[in-house]
Amino acid sequence: MTTESSRNTARDTGRADARRNRERLLAAARAVFAEHGIDAPMATVARRAGVGVATLYRHFPTREALVRGAFARQMETCGRALRDALAADDPWTGLTHLVETVCALQREERGFPAAFLDAFPETREEHARSREQAERDLTVLVRRAQASGALRPDFHPSDLVVALVAHCGLVAALPDDPRASRRLVAYLLRSFRASPPDAPLPPPTTLTLRAFPATPESGARAPRRT
Repeated sequence: MTTESSRNTARDTGRADARRNRERLLAAARAVFAEHGIDAPMATVARRAGVGVATLYRHFPTREALVRGAFARQMETCGRALRDALAADDPWTGLTHLVETVCALQREERGFPAAFLDAFPETREEHARSREQAERDLTVLVRRAQASGALRPDFHPSDLVVALVAHCGLVAALPDDPRASRRLVAYLLRSFRASPPDAPLPPPTTLTLRAFPATPESGARAPRRT
């Protein structure tokens, strides 16, 4: 093997190792953020990934870069869902798809809501502009759905934020109960409708009142379902 071939092989091996380390770090970050929030120590992420802190910082120089990298797919999915909702011929269908998509992301990636809402000092102005545009787009979608007669006339865009916060709390308390999530989303969407349909709700959860879940902050164990 020539010297040049050896160098190329070494470079290819180095790139492959770097890609694997990056993927391990992103997977570890999502797991740690779900368990401890996005303010969890960077060293904890590095340990979970099985790499050194120096390796973490080579790939992600700041916490912002790590959080945005960890949830890049979810951020893009939210943005695409909002764009698709605005482009939909039926604004109610668009709004429904948006709510279901965001709630599914909350259910699947519990560290995502905090990442989505957090504004980092390094990009505060840029983040604020993006958020303001999203709020304007959401207001347009709400007005269109109301004009179509599908969305109740007293619905306010802030009601959607309240609904998403409530759903976020549910999935935090019941992380292993997707039925509860789907049923709550169905109830919320029905409450938004000007004339709720008669279609059946998704199957109920098996949660009982005597197994009422404690809040995650209490440190109590998750509820036992019957």
